[in-house]
Amino acid sequence: MDLNLKDKIVVVTGGAAGIGRATVAAFEAEGARVIVWDMPDVDVTDVNAVNAAANDVAAQYGRIDVLVNNAGIVRDAQLVKWKDGEVVSTMSDDVFDAVINVNLKGVFNCTRAVAPHMIKGGGGVILNASSIVGLYGNFGQTNYAATKAGVISFTKTWARELGRFNIRVNCVAPGFIATDMVKSMPQSILDSMAGKTPIGKLGEPKDIANAYVFLASDAAKFVHGTVLSVDGGLVMGT
Repeated sequence: MDLNLKDKIVVVTGGAAGIGRATVAAFEAEGARVIVWDMPDVDVTDVNAVNAAANDVAAQYGRIDVLVNNAGIVRDAQLVKWKDGEVVSTMSDDVFDAVINVNLKGVFNCTRAVAPHMIKGGGGVILNASSIVGLYGNFGQTNYAATKAGVISFTKTWARELGRFNIRVNCVAPGFIATDMVKSMPQSILDSMAGKTPIGKLGEPKDIANAYVFLASDAAKFVHGTVLSVDGGLVMGT
């Protein structure tokens, strides 16, 4: 199948490791030219840095065809941890704000910076990283789950706004993926993750990368405003 990605200009945020690194490799394998935005060179929370980076890519290559908003962080804590009749701890403002700033505001910053270049170029594809926790919630992830639910709303709103400019917008909701960070967890936790997944195993970063490549390609030219769950059939709590 000709995916028509050869020589496409693709920006991947958070592309230095994990799913991001696999996504870079997958697009490069299809002949795309991939530009990585990652720390410390490009901080997605820094509006000026993001705007400058978008302008630089457009100036160098003449266009931006695909944006993969992959950058994200996790800072887990219970909203209120209660023990022996009293509050032991709460999710701090700093922890909440850090995740909101990267996972939600960062996606906003990058898309706002790139979209005008796509409009000028006659179209493009914007792909956002959501998560199954954005659909179902998760214990200890008030901040993270909120951002991933917000990204879904971004996707559906931008699909309505940008579709008329031939810009397709979709998002991917990964399940439990065996990144290097995840694989460093105790085996008992990994076994629990696999046990909650009907297919009986964790996904690999390339599974998510392949979903991004498909959604960016001509094979998905009529897929717009959707949430693609890549989760092995995961059902939370089972």
